[in-house]
Amino acid sequence: MPRSRRVAATSASRRRLSRDRHGRGMRSAVTGPHLPPLRTRIDEFDVTLASTAAYLRGLWPDLEGVAFQVADAPAEAIHDDHVDRWRVYHDERRIVFFRLPIVRFLRTQEGEEKDERLLVESCVFRAVADFLGRDPWELAPGRYRHL
Repeated sequence: MPRSRRVAATSASRRRLSRDRHGRGMRSAVTGPHLPPLRTRIDEFDVTLASTAAYLRGLWPDLEGVAFQVADAPAEAIHDDHVDRWRVYHDERRIVFFRLPIVRFLRTQEGEEKDERLLVESCVFRAVADFLGRDPWELAPGRYRHL
């Protein structure tokens, strides 16, 4: 006995919403049940920024209570001579990092992609140095000294 069109359309739309493939049920995660889920580039950016900020807080007690925030991009980021990658608010004790300018504008001219973790860490060091009124190389004394 043929189905009516109304029932077929309803079951097809329901099938599309649940992503049930050929009646086999939902797909499992790409990484499988025993592996952690994949991290995105945004997650990697946030983890790198947070770990670098935690390292610097351990070295500098002046950073106690300073908020490190991430935004995609500022409203007015492009100026005549530079692009804002972070903004320091001394009176509010917070530093806002702009993810898109950091990731996209800090790549080399030839199209080679540098290690993004290193780029994010250098931006955090420079922003904290700007907040503290110091040189970025002064933030971790002895760390860059060769034995």
